[in-house]
Amino acid sequence: MTPIPHPSPNFEPRHGSVIDMLVLHYTGMADGPSALARLCDPEAKVSAHYLIEEDGRVFALVPEEMRAWHAGASSWRGETDINSRSIGIELVNPGHEFGYRAFPEPQMAALVEMATDIIGRHPVPARNVVGHSDIAPTRKQDPGELFPWKDLAEGHGIGLWPCGEPADLPPEHVLLAGLAHIGYDIYDPKAALTAFQRHFRPWKVDGHLDAETVGRLRALLRVLR
Repeated sequence: MTPIPHPSPNFEPRHGSVIDMLVLHYTGMADGPSALARLCDPEAKVSAHYLIEEDGRVFALVPEEMRAWHAGASSWRGETDINSRSIGIELVNPGHEFGYRAFPEPQMAALVEMATDIIGRHPVPARNVVGHSDIAPTRKQDPGELFPWKDLAEGHGIGLWPCGEPADLPPEHVLLAGLAHIGYDIYDPKAALTAFQRHFRPWKVDGHLDAETVGRLRALLRVLR
């Protein structure tokens, strides 16, 4: 795959930070051209390293060695400068505001190829392949509950997908410790739990603790030990 050059002016130096995260977004705009224009608008002060259209075309906006502006106020595993340590990929999708829909196969095929290449060139562990909602649970929903995290993990080794049986509900402090160990900012516990469900139990995202959520949380924690 050869990305189409479409330079954005919205970036700055990384100052030597190691790239160890891959953050996936949806554009949340009416169409791809509008999103591409915004990501390249100097007044918008937002960008990503790549944008993938629904037909599978990939646009290269910011060189990987530079710090794109895609994460905003965010946190993962106690680190708050996510832009300096990550590569950001925007997937064209109207999002929850403009008619959220499934991600088409050509787009996902391009993402798999791109993510596999990125992970092969940078020390990005599976636990650090995240969505925008994982790192900013009080602000963001993307890439959302229709994003095929399971297929990426089980079919292509990109990210993690826990399989666990329903389990008894733990005390709140045990739940919060588990979410924090995974990487979530637990300042707002319900937002963190909702973000976990959106990624790892997407068929029921309600922010309520239940046996199925606990089972998947414990399964993921076992993988991370």
